Order: sequence, then C-alpha cells, then structure tokens
Amino acid sequence: MITIYERPQSLTANTMHYCPGCTHGIIHRLVAEVIDELDLREDTVGVCPVGCSVLAYNYFNLDMQQAAHGRAPAVATGIKRVHPAKVVFAYQGDGDLASIGAAEIVHAAARGEKISVIFVNNAIYGMTGGQMAPTTLIGQETTTSPNGRDAAVQGYPIRVAEMLATLEGSAYISRVSVHNNVNVIKAKAAIKKAFQTQLEGKGFSLVEILSTCPTNWGLTPLEAAKWLENNMIPYYPLGEFKAAKEVGS
Repeated sequence: MITIYERPQSLTANTMHYCPGCTHGIIHRLVAEVIDELDLREDTVGVCPVGCSVLAYNYFNLDMQQAAHGRAPAVATGIKRVHPAKVVFAYQGDGDLASIGAAEIVHAAARGEKISVIFVNNAIYGMTGGQMAPTTLIGQETTTSPNGRDAAVQGYPIRVAEMLATLEGSAYISRVSVHNNVNVIKAKAAIKKAFQTQLEGKGFSLVEILSTCPTNWGLTPLEAAKWLENNMIPYYPLGEFKAAKEVGS
C-alpha cells in the first residue's frame, strides 16, 4: 500500500485544542508541510503568540519559543540576529499582531528583519471572549461592539498587508485565505514563498491568512466559511502586495 497522505514530520501527534471549524489547524499543517518540503525542520525556530494559538509549541515538532503578547516579531528578531543561519518564523493572530504588537510588526518590517511572519486574521479576539479586534469589520457585532463596529466611534479596520507593503524593508507581503480547498493550496504556496524569501536573504516576509472563528462569530463552520468569503474578502482582498524578484526560482 502506498501512503499518499500523512502527518508532516514538523507536526506532533498531539490532539489540537481548537474549536470545530477553526482554521488554525489547517494553517499549522500548511506551515509544517512547507518546512518538511524545504527540509528545514532541524534548522527552524518558531515563535508562539498570545491568543488562541498560544499552545502552538505543543503542535509544531520544532524548536519553539513563547513570546509575550504582541512581542513575537521582537523575539524572532533576537533569535535571527543571534542565529542568522536559522529559519525563524512568528505565528500571530490579529489581536496579538495588529493591536498590542502593532509597533513590533511595523518596525520589524521597516528594519527588513529576515524573519517570516504567519499572520492569522479572523477579525475578532478569539481566546478572550470575542471582543472587537483591529481587523473587525464595520458593522460586525462583537462582545465589545454589540451594535456593530461604528467607524465614527471605533475607527476603521486595519489592512495590515497593504500597510506593511509600503515599507522599504519588506520583501514579500501577501494575503491568502483557507476557507476552501482552492485557497488552501494558494495559501501553502504563499507560505513557501515567504520562507524562500528568508532563505534567500531578501528581507522581511509576511503572509496574512484570512481565517474563520465560528464560535465567536456565532455561526456553524460552513456558515463561517461563507461569511468569510462574502464579508472579509471584499474588504481584505487576496493577492500579493509585494514580492522580491526571482524568489524561489
């Protein structure tokens, strides 16, 4: 019998704690597959955030470091500068990266730190009870915006990928989604390109991944995938916003 699908070596066999329909598990697998395919498992260091994926160190079969809330880019910078031959990635959610960690991610990109960031955007604070996040859409109801986000009161959602693409130090910035099979394949390709950008010393790379949060959105997993497609993608368009020439060629 030929095995055509198995757990990546860069993932542990631990059962994940994520809610049904949450796409963190899919994203973990994509990152692990890319690391395996590039034969980087023994040379990679990951940095975990604070948020739903705070326990990512239990799932990645790699050297992992826990960071304080929002500080993953700063921790990753320190690791990469001390161990420049290592491949270093940070894994962050929208509350972690775009709120308390906004300064860290902006300045890491501005400095052109040779790290890769996996940015999971589900437009809400997941672990702490469904509060409004920097990426929450206008009109979206959360526990802290029960009548929907009002631009006149809470401002507008931050488009992180577009913002970081304007900085000189960023080399590869893209936005993908994992709400269906076609986009999962595209997401994996973007993650691989981010890692290749680092391997080639091009500069800072980030992949923003649109993700679902059925529990805090109050939807079934299938409804959540459709909600992402109909509501998030129009505001957060998919695609590459900056790409270094000849990456991965």
